[in-house]
Amino acid sequence: MNPLYEKNEGGTVVVRPARPGDAEAVRAIRNHAIEHSTALWTDTPLSPADGVAWLAQHLARGSAFVAELPGAPGEVAGFAAYGPWRQLDGYRHTVENSVYVREDRHGLGVGTALLGTVVGAARDAGHHVMIAGIEAGNGASVRLHERFGFEDVGTVREVGVKFGRWLDLTLMRLELGGTDPGA
Repeated sequence: MNPLYEKNEGGTVVVRPARPGDAEAVRAIRNHAIEHSTALWTDTPLSPADGVAWLAQHLARGSAFVAELPGAPGEVAGFAAYGPWRQLDGYRHTVENSVYVREDRHGLGVGTALLGTVVGAARDAGHHVMIAGIEAGNGASVRLHERFGFEDVGTVREVGVKFGRWLDLTLMRLELGGTDPGA
């Protein structure tokens, strides 16, 4: 399998590059987050075709990864990806991450393994900064990013809405090093 990350503290989390065959598992995790959390600010679940298209964009960039646990090879316990933070070329050296763990796989080190892999991959690709946009009430995600050195750069109040309430967006930033600004 040639994993990118392994954790051997009471269990193994193996992170590998995502493959087209992972699209349905990734879509199921994303749809659970859409339907039951404020992690994704949309009310519209992804169709199978939307899930395939979303993953295909990340596969083309080499920026999508999945985690598997021991005893369940091939079972996607979570996924992570990074992509452009903004579409204008002035932002070309900045990426944003997404890390999602299957609901029944929380607390097993999956998120840590995935975030470590996606940060390393973006750094290896020469990106300069990684952004995390996190719903302000998601303390677990904020703490996870802090462990990797992300700094809180501010919270934008009431910029989203879901489940009939306003949501605040906390922005976190990690300098990766990377690219010369003239590139």
